[in-house]
Amino acid sequence: MATVGDWISLLDAMFPPAWAEPWDNPGLQAGDRAASVDRVLIALDPAIEVILEAKDRGAQLIIVHHPLVFEPLSSLDLGRPVAAAVAEALKAEIAVVACHTNADVASPGVSDALAERIGVAVGGPLVPSSAAGRSKVVTFVPIEATSAVIEAMAKAGAGVIGNYDVCSFRVRGTGTFRPGPEASPDRGEKQDVNEVEEDRVELAVPHERLAGVVDALLEAHPYEEAAYDVYELQRPPRGAVGLGRGGSLAEPVTAGDLRSRCEETLGGSARLAGDPEAEVSAVAVCGGSGASLIPALAGTGFDAYVTGDVKHHEALEARAAGLAVVDAGHFATEWPWVEDLAARLKGAGSPDAEIALSTNRTDPWKR
Repeated sequence: MATVGDWISLLDAMFPPAWAEPWDNPGLQAGDRAASVDRVLIALDPAIEVILEAKDRGAQLIIVHHPLVFEPLSSLDLGRPVAAAVAEALKAEIAVVACHTNADVASPGVSDALAERIGVAVGGPLVPSSAAGRSKVVTFVPIEATSAVIEAMAKAGAGVIGNYDVCSFRVRGTGTFRPGPEASPDRGEKQDVNEVEEDRVELAVPHERLAGVVDALLEAHPYEEAAYDVYELQRPPRGAVGLGRGGSLAEPVTAGDLRSRCEETLGGSARLAGDPEAEVSAVAVCGGSGASLIPALAGTGFDAYVTGDVKHHEALEARAAGLAVVDAGHFATEWPWVEDLAARLKGAGSPDAEIALSTNRTDPWKR
């Protein structure tokens, strides 16, 4: 029988943790990696009602979009919703795993599911992920320490290429050095030219992970002064990794019709900022809270933007730029991904388990 760890490995291949924002906390939220799993529940939020639903269904694993724990808990006060949910999950022996901003930028990911649901043919990401801007870190390691250095760099976010991680290259050669009188060499003699058999190790690193990877390299490296080089990679990796998606409708519609389409296909109600009679065909989308992308969309040729959580001044900014905005809500614009994930996990390659979609609509806004 598959374990929680097996499911985490599958999800990490689909949504590499290194693609998550630095502030995010995807992955295992609560539970035992070694626990067996024969029933899985897929939901958007790890709310207490979802955990109780999983308990009633006999599920041992909940996969969600939003993390249960964003920041370290200073206490487990069961009067607090997060602590109560953690306690209930642990008591029921249910593991909770989140795929958050790493699923937002993935392809297919959250925005792809939204675009497909409302009939937008996807082009590429609105804002390429910093994972698409990469460097290569090269270092030289005594052969007995190579595995430890690679492992440390990989844990810090290096070596992710598409759906693979811990990707590295090594080639063996001879390093030379002469320690000065004040040096404290790990090996060799001071003031003598020493020769050491070393591995040249190379790993690709997303820009936002570079500082942490270098720190991890230096911490794991046995030398007092570790030599390393950083090379900028000009060619981005394959795939449409990034936030949001830009695309087009099969036929132009009015902005008012686009709002109605969102209400019909996503559920609930949607708000429109802009002229309801304006014709739209080039449409950008971002599941969840995507208002921060509005400035980047100004003057790019998009007629409309579908997202959630748009504030008053952000709507005014979009209107001034001639961009119609449909705010269909955070929950509604992310729920298609939950449904798509359940369908994907039922396909080939998934660990053997019964997979169910949560019946709890955890949208706090009632329309």
